[in-house]
Amino acid sequence: MAQSIEKMAQRFRQDLSGKILTLSELAELSEQEGLPLSQTVVAEAMAREGKTCGEILSGVMEAFSHNLEALEVGLTRGRSFLLGSVGSDLARYKDRPLIGDTLVNRALIYTLATEVGNHEIGLRPCAGTGDSCPYTGLLRALTEEGLSQEEVAFAAALMLKIGSIFRAGKQTTGCNMEGYGAGAAAVAAALTDLRGGTPRQVTKAIVLALSPTIAVPCTPRVMVEGLCATHISGAILIGNQASQLILKTSLPVDVDVDVMIAMAARIHVEAAPVITAINLEYLEPYFKKKPQIEPFVDEGIRDLEKERADRIKKQARDEVRRLLSTSRPLTQVFGNVVVGGSSIAVGSPTNMARICHAMISGQIKKIEIDLTVDLFSRRAINIPAILMGAIFGAQTGDVEMYHHIFEKPEVKNIDIKINKVDLPEVQRIRIEATERSAMVDARNRGGGRVAIVDAKPSKEEALAAAKNLGIEVAD
Repeated sequence: MAQSIEKMAQRFRQDLSGKILTLSELAELSEQEGLPLSQTVVAEAMAREGKTCGEILSGVMEAFSHNLEALEVGLTRGRSFLLGSVGSDLARYKDRPLIGDTLVNRALIYTLATEVGNHEIGLRPCAGTGDSCPYTGLLRALTEEGLSQEEVAFAAALMLKIGSIFRAGKQTTGCNMEGYGAGAAAVAAALTDLRGGTPRQVTKAIVLALSPTIAVPCTPRVMVEGLCATHISGAILIGNQASQLILKTSLPVDVDVDVMIAMAARIHVEAAPVITAINLEYLEPYFKKKPQIEPFVDEGIRDLEKERADRIKKQARDEVRRLLSTSRPLTQVFGNVVVGGSSIAVGSPTNMARICHAMISGQIKKIEIDLTVDLFSRRAINIPAILMGAIFGAQTGDVEMYHHIFEKPEVKNIDIKINKVDLPEVQRIRIEATERSAMVDARNRGGGRVAIVDAKPSKEEALAAAKNLGIEVAD
């Protein structure tokens, strides 16, 4: 196996150097070389990051260390303000499984426990903190299945590869590109690969898992008790179901995986009013046709439909390639830990505040925060983090500061105002200080990323501050 992976890595270094391969293209390459998709993903990472196979696998497993700690918190003592103590409840009553399949049952419990832990000590987000839950839950379950550490690491690598695409595509709130959609796709891929599925079967399982998640929103579920549980644990169920259907039946699935991912990413952004039109644009070429009816359709129309089918596949390749061009290296897919339960609602505005803090000097007198409707409605979880970033420059994973920010004497001496803004994605902060004040006008992004629109003293200084702080700036 080691020689085959190294041979594939050499091919990436030489023949494919500098090229961005989509998921469908990676699967096709894997089929040609007779390698599981997970091994091809690791070979690609070896070439891209200049590391050995062992180093990539170790890095992948290390990336999960904090999230596994959060899982343990949720499984033993954690209590979530949205999910209660569901993790420890399930752990306590082992005689009441959620499902008969031992692996899937454990993955369900551990996924829910991870979400509880997320609300206690935060998670390292991928597309968001939502999809980190099923990734971590399945990983923990796999370690208890008698698999070798190497087998588990390859499965984890494939999950992160899928997650990296969704991270790049996550631009607004929506469980379809996070806990439910990204989670189901990654779980389907990992389980199908582990069960001996071919690369083509892996991509079919991803398509099948994504299908029921397209355009599924988060809000207001992420702020309503209990409802998020079926989303994140549903990713395990949907992913497993998709894998089993592909491996155990002759179910026809002919939609290209790049088309499916590209469609999911676009619908995620443009939302309900145009969902039907986009669905038709991407999937009409795959609509079943009856041979008895087609002769009644003008031949010119049929030719145009065939041309459109060829064109949409190329378009999908280009769209997925653009997502991959901005994705992180495999072992750096996760962002920094975000406490508070949401990397988009908490991580992104907190990093905006940290950037603003870096540009001020002197004693802070006033802080004014503008938040779009969605962020404003979640002020209970993001304002503590925004303030700790604005006043102290605290990082998004500072658990102690997050839970005790309002006990700090500095807060009591600052005039703080929070405004609701009826414009999408807006997050803006103004800090008045005795020596030097600052402002950052930004747009909200998933995974703790920030899109900087304007800033004072200057946008250039804000961008430099973001770079110095290690904050990822998005478009």
